[in-house]
Amino acid sequence: MFTGLIEEIGKVSDISIRNKGLRIKIEAKNIIVDVKEGDSIAINGACLTVVNLYKDGFSFDVSEETLNRTNIKYLKIGHYVNLERALRVSDRLGGHIVQGHVDTTSVITGLTPYGEHTILKLKLPKEYRKFVIEKGSIAVDGISLTINKIESNEISINIIPHTLKNTNLQYRKVGDTVNLEFDILGKYVLNYMEGLGNSSKSYLEKLLSNF
Repeated sequence: MFTGLIEEIGKVSDISIRNKGLRIKIEAKNIIVDVKEGDSIAINGACLTVVNLYKDGFSFDVSEETLNRTNIKYLKIGHYVNLERALRVSDRLGGHIVQGHVDTTSVITGLTPYGEHTILKLKLPKEYRKFVIEKGSIAVDGISLTINKIESNEISINIIPHTLKNTNLQYRKVGDTVNLEFDILGKYVLNYMEGLGNSSKSYLEKLLSNF
């Protein structure tokens, strides 16, 4: 489990083919002092396992399933990735609950300066529209962000200067592909509501409207 608060920007230093997957080495400086083999680390929001440690980073194996579902298949040597270690029980939950299980990918349709901030726009696959709400949480390449606006199948997100400076968003451009993970609490609620019969759903909606 993660929080979506990026700890460090890593750099891809090596990629090799392993069966139907890949082994990727990442250069890192800060988090490496507290990482051991077998630890889970979110790479662009995808939960992966450290298989080798080096003085300047670590490597992890990527399965065919992960490659199919994430933007990790597009990584090349020299690319920058977001890194976050798994949440400890004693840690503050400063972002939102992020599992590291990427739901889908999305294409950046806009990166527009807005004063000191930046407006990020993403094209949302139609079938995932039901998982987002205005002011709701979403993980983009593992970054915990808040949705400002939804127009048709496009979402807008305000990126503050701190987030831009401390994540790989500073290297992104229009047309790039990013990983998306939708709010797990919202997915559970939606699944429960869809499982209700029409009469039970109407009753619940009326009950909630009183609050």
